[in-house]
Amino acid sequence: MRAEMTNVVGAIEKSLALLAKRLNYETAPYRLEEFNAIIEDPSLWDDQERAQKLMRDRQLLVDAISIYEGIKQDLSDNLEMIELGELEEDLEVVKDAENALKALAKTAGEKELEALLDGEADSNDTFLEINSGAGGTESCDWALMLARMYVRWAEKKGYTVELQSETAGEEAGIKSASYKITGHNAYGWLKSESGVHRLVRISPFDAAAKRHTSFCSIWVYPVVDDNIDIEVNPSDIRLDTYRSSGAGGQHVNTTDSAVRITHFPTGIVVTSSEKSQHQNRDIAMKALKSRLYQMELDRRNAAINEAHDNKGDAGWGNQIRSYVLQPYQMVKDLRTSYETSDTKGVLDGDLDGLMAATLAMNVSGKSRADAKGE
Repeated sequence: MRAEMTNVVGAIEKSLALLAKRLNYETAPYRLEEFNAIIEDPSLWDDQERAQKLMRDRQLLVDAISIYEGIKQDLSDNLEMIELGELEEDLEVVKDAENALKALAKTAGEKELEALLDGEADSNDTFLEINSGAGGTESCDWALMLARMYVRWAEKKGYTVELQSETAGEEAGIKSASYKITGHNAYGWLKSESGVHRLVRISPFDAAAKRHTSFCSIWVYPVVDDNIDIEVNPSDIRLDTYRSSGAGGQHVNTTDSAVRITHFPTGIVVTSSEKSQHQNRDIAMKALKSRLYQMELDRRNAAINEAHDNKGDAGWGNQIRSYVLQPYQMVKDLRTSYETSDTKGVLDGDLDGLMAATLAMNVSGKSRADAKGE
């Protein structure tokens, strides 16, 4: 086997070893048997919440076993094909198997990164907030572009996206929007997106067709599980109701039931304007608790969450990523130096490469400054 293929096989085997370790593969069949025995109990569904959690946990285990065994089997099959092709001097068979191994190495690497999403809240659903910054109408339009980008990314992942609140821009786009994104590892993937995002382009709102720079801030925090106890003193909050109107189309909202909660000790403000006033209070309170929980996570793991702590104002000097559409095409993450010229793909939701680079940097134990220096 050629040296290149030896390296590819080595990378796949390394990924398999990590997947087996994270899965605790030796005990996985026994844990699956336990899940199956519990699910057969007719009384399980007396507690709907517990039953749903058990079903989700079981499915996650089934998926993890399937992924590990699938990669292992594909590796074995392609190695056999290479051996057979070399014996029969069939170069086409060898080439096809080698190409399959290269693709498998990429898949195994992606699954390895997902397996590293084992932080305390990485598997949780997440809230994502978008706020326009310096740049006026330009930034409001940029905020709408970012909202579209993240919704498309989430849909490609098979996640469910629910709009929590939205404030339309005065002339175009949106001033702000808040989403709840539901799916396994939603927070783990999206947490690296917190920070200021900078856009450089020829303005569609400028008759002189001049280049403009716009900024928006992204804030990501996990949905807190009901079993996590976050105490909120009633005297520390103010609850306001107000009339909300959305940007039109599917997001039309004209209701007096919108709710805003202000937390005095931290200055956190959360809103919800999609449902009845009672539901909005519940959603907003959960969002507040999630923000407070995020602050606690930040204190525990300041290095990994440095982007949250130092997010700063949505303007010059604070950006984590630049999207340049003119005079050249480039998206560059300033923390990892990861870059791509496929700006259209990124704005259509192809974000995994950017996210994976930050995730890999974080789990390697390097600080952002060290990684940037390298």
